[in-house]
Amino acid sequence: MAMEVLVFKTSVQSIESVRQLEPMLNHLAGLNQWNFALEDCDHVLRIISPVKVNEAIEVLIKQGFVCEELE
Repeated sequence: MAMEVLVFKTSVQSIESVRQLEPMLNHLAGLNQWNFALEDCDHVLRIISPVKVNEAIEVLIKQGFVCEELE
């Protein structure tokens, strides 16, 4: 599966929330393969990985966050 950059609009707004998601995102995408831009109005999550879009969305939704792919 090819590596690509997936970009999502999320409701994650704090570093505490990022820390909550960190173990799951590391498991899903790998260490240093994802990051949040919390200062962005869309609280953007970027993942560089062969992850499927729906897998990433599911991780955030299961933790109570809104997450949708940005085109």
